[in-house]
Amino acid sequence: MGRHSTTSSSTDRPTDRPTDAMADADATTQTFVLEAEQELRVETARDGEARVKLLEGAAEIFGAEIAKHQSVACGKGRKLAVFTYHGATVEVTGEVEIAYVAGETPMVSYANAHSVLHAKRLEAAKDETREGPRVMCVGPTDVGKSTVCAILCNYAARVGHAPLYVDLDLGQGAVTVPGTICAAPIDAQIDVEEGIPLEMPLAYFYGDLTVNNPDYYKHIVTRLGTMLDERSKANEDARAAGCVVNTMGWIDGVGLELLLHAREALGIDHVFVIGQERLFGQLQQKLNGTDCQVFRLQKSGGVVERTPEYRRASRDRMFKEYFYGPTGELAPASQTAYFSQISLYRIGGGPRAPTSALPIGQAPSTDPMRVAPVVPSTSLLHSVLAVSHGKTQGDLLTSNVAGFIYVTEVDMMQKKFTYLSPCAGDLPSNVLLVGNLKWLGEDGK
Repeated sequence: MGRHSTTSSSTDRPTDRPTDAMADADATTQTFVLEAEQELRVETARDGEARVKLLEGAAEIFGAEIAKHQSVACGKGRKLAVFTYHGATVEVTGEVEIAYVAGETPMVSYANAHSVLHAKRLEAAKDETREGPRVMCVGPTDVGKSTVCAILCNYAARVGHAPLYVDLDLGQGAVTVPGTICAAPIDAQIDVEEGIPLEMPLAYFYGDLTVNNPDYYKHIVTRLGTMLDERSKANEDARAAGCVVNTMGWIDGVGLELLLHAREALGIDHVFVIGQERLFGQLQQKLNGTDCQVFRLQKSGGVVERTPEYRRASRDRMFKEYFYGPTGELAPASQTAYFSQISLYRIGGGPRAPTSALPIGQAPSTDPMRVAPVVPSTSLLHSVLAVSHGKTQGDLLTSNVAGFIYVTEVDMMQKKFTYLSPCAGDLPSNVLLVGNLKWLGEDGK
């Protein structure tokens, strides 16, 4: 039997003080008694796994309610925060790197933000001339933007709304895989273990983890904004529910320009700035006189800076989950295609020099919106390719993608390649988009 420790907070809150259980972080089972508006934060190591169970009271994880005696997995290298408004007893079983109770959390302020959005959704539901809230969370890297987005979506789903979750963070891959810009309706609480549902995602392939082609990035966001408007016109519930947008952590220079473009293209009327007062001031000035309101939200004390190694492992995990499922329950199909059966394209010709920097009369030599054929080669090995809905080369700039395949082998002698697909059978299209996404596969780490 593992050591069984119980912790509870005394009246010397609100400091986030380590509990006795922190010293016993390697114990097999720990029990925590949380008072009202306290949060249990659990972190596992890269090779450790744990499970969290609600024994008594009411609690939630990132805004998603958990049932009494429900056991939730906290996988390798992950973090969970169990919050209670009224008090709860929580059991943690397994290997954890750290587990502690925090007396100060921003959850009440997040709930207040939800109340503002909920009121606007109710108004939009009654008046067809009104739009529901379109929300964008912004801030530097590692301030918890995606977590706040999940909380706001979960709170909306719990009161019967289905907002559209939009992910503009190329390095995150919260909906499908990294290197994409995606949107998915959230009509139920986001499953803590399985993540955002993939039944009806709208995905556009950018093909890189960073924005090295701002023109193409803006083009995709503009296209997504058009689709968002069309969805609102066609569906009253979608119009009233609005959207919640997660953004990149690039907030300076071109990064700020991309944020402002996304704000306009997606019709954002609420911007929540997390973790930086300077950005809050900048956006207040730049959006002054518009119909967009700028709010500042507190960063959670549980958010920590992620190392490059952690980010790389997180991206690898997202690729793996796409093909194998969150718990490895899926069996992707290994299939072969000949080069003659498929068409490969790459969008963008790299950075384009401004016209003012070129000799008079000379046009830019590379076009960031150029769609160029790609000659098959061994460089495709370990690439993640997108299967485009576009049937012709001209369609590729405006078409979303059906899904992704992973190249496991390239045979130049036989002029064919082997790939993993989430499901067996023919691909929805023989038009594939090539980017700079590489993954070493399940056994490559």
